[in-house]
Amino acid sequence: MRIPFLGRIRDRRRYHPDLRLASVVLPPRLVGPRTLPAIQKLGTLIPGLRGTETHELDSGATVRVFRPSGESSLPSAGLVWIHGGGYLVGSAAQDDVLCRAFARRTGATVVSVDYRLAPQHPFPAALDDCHAALVWLAAQPGIDTRRIAIGGASAGGGLAAALAIRARDDGPVDPVLQLLAYPMLDDRTDNRDPLHRLWDARSNRFGWTSYLGGADPSTASPARHPDLAGVAPAWIGVGTVDLFFEEDKAYADRLERAGVPCEFLPVPGAFHGFDLVVTRAGVSKDFVRAQCDALREAFDGA
Repeated sequence: MRIPFLGRIRDRRRYHPDLRLASVVLPPRLVGPRTLPAIQKLGTLIPGLRGTETHELDSGATVRVFRPSGESSLPSAGLVWIHGGGYLVGSAAQDDVLCRAFARRTGATVVSVDYRLAPQHPFPAALDDCHAALVWLAAQPGIDTRRIAIGGASAGGGLAAALAIRARDDGPVDPVLQLLAYPMLDDRTDNRDPLHRLWDARSNRFGWTSYLGGADPSTASPARHPDLAGVAPAWIGVGTVDLFFEEDKAYADRLERAGVPCEFLPVPGAFHGFDLVVTRAGVSKDFVRAQCDALREAFDGA
């Protein structure tokens, strides 16, 4: 006979030791139809780092800019970074500390996109904003257009993957890397696991339905795109108890079969967004360090 209490203890051991305490207090989901208005409002109240440079794009979206420290006469690499939030919530300001770290550790100019959110602005509004940010960055003086990467987390990772496809097809640059942190790629994902935290199958269904509107999923979901050949090389990192683990691994395999170099990093026992909510944990620091290493390697290789 299975004793429920002992079963929960054994299940809890599937989490990384650095994340077990957080797993006790974090809910399986934050966003739903009832909570969406309040959480969207909270996203607009995130102050971000003071004095951050901002610019408005032709699409109406804005970008926050983080420049590398120190003086240099050489053009810098660039990174277009896209925040997460299930296509529904969040703002660029939530990733200010991370973007500043990317700029400091890689020597790149980082442009963080405040894209339009669903359901008020369904596909392709957010992708259009991200593409506008890429166009804007490539046009800035002092940017080496041969060394531009794109990246994002969660829904931002899904947008970065979609942006890699659009950049292949429409330009204006050929990114050296798509950096995808636990990306939200496939509207068909409906895995059920009581260990999921912050984003579960119900959240995923709501997020994709809101984002797609009436769009054909094959045009909006990177995992459904029939042809991935020729897109930017990829780095994909995701926790093993993240809702997106299986879809991210499947996407990495598809990239490899299409001839696209892809580094896949599974993080044992990590739930969705772990690095953003338990920032000081060793596993979170290692995850960010791996992303910086991938960026530097891509910039140096270019």
